Amino acid sequence: MIERLIAACDGAAKGNPGPAAWAYVVADGAGVPQRWQAGPLGHSTNNVGELTALLQLLSATDPALPLEVRLDSTYTRDAVTKWLVGWKRNGWKTAAGKPVANRELIQQIDELLAGRDVTFVYVPAHQVDGDPLNAIADKAASDAARTQEAAGGTAADLPEPDPVRASAPRSSRPAGAPAAKRSSSSGGSRTLAARYPGTCPCARPYAKGDKITKVGGSWGHPECAAAHA
Repeated sequence: MIERLIAACDGAAKGNPGPAAWAYVVADGAGVPQRWQAGPLGHSTNNVGELTALLQLLSATDPALPLEVRLDSTYTRDAVTKWLVGWKRNGWKTAAGKPVANRELIQQIDELLAGRDVTFVYVPAHQVDGDPLNAIADKAASDAARTQEAAGGTAADLPEPDPVRASAPRSSRPAGAPAAKRSSSSGGSRTLAARYPGTCPCARPYAKGDKITKVGGSWGHPECAAAHA
């Protein structure tokens, strides 16, 4: 019996405003992804994408189950946990007396939150060792914003987040000293440790932690990169 759900939601807008989309991924109580969904929003803003993602997530989950929502939008989190009470008290006006932006979406979210046990957890985006559910939702939203096509599925076909590059340490090389040569196992292509299992364009899989590199427009085995160069 499922006692609680863990989920992540995210929005994207290419240009902000620009081609936008929303996405969410729902996991079990142990944080193992079970299903995901993404949808296009046409020309819109990132905040609309973030709010719509939360709205869609709440609509798609059982209100009887406690829900932990992971998100990287402090705007969305604060809108529904801090500012909402004051906005309603002020007739949906901000402290400056201006109409609340995205009021309709926030009102719908407020209705869906009524009587539910929902906890919001902020997670930073695009971190090397960041939250895996947030990374999946981010990738799904980004892809949907780019293609303007709806998508969804199960744990068998999760969107694979792009590897996040760690910040390069500052060089301690003395001034005037020659730079060290970069080594590479794929003729100059940068290799990374896979954060998630996946499938190379050669159709062979790779596991989490395996070395991968760009193979055509995807990621795969370093030895396969030359064949797609």
